[in-house]
Amino acid sequence: MNGWMIALASAATLLLLVYLVYALLRAEELE
Repeated sequence: MNGWMIALASAATLLLLVYLVYALLRAEELE
């Protein structure tokens, strides 16, 4: 794998994790 591919994959994974945590926090607030 190239360096930019690893950087892109890690950035996408971080964004996905942040979105999941944000969605969980929002779900708890709505209850």
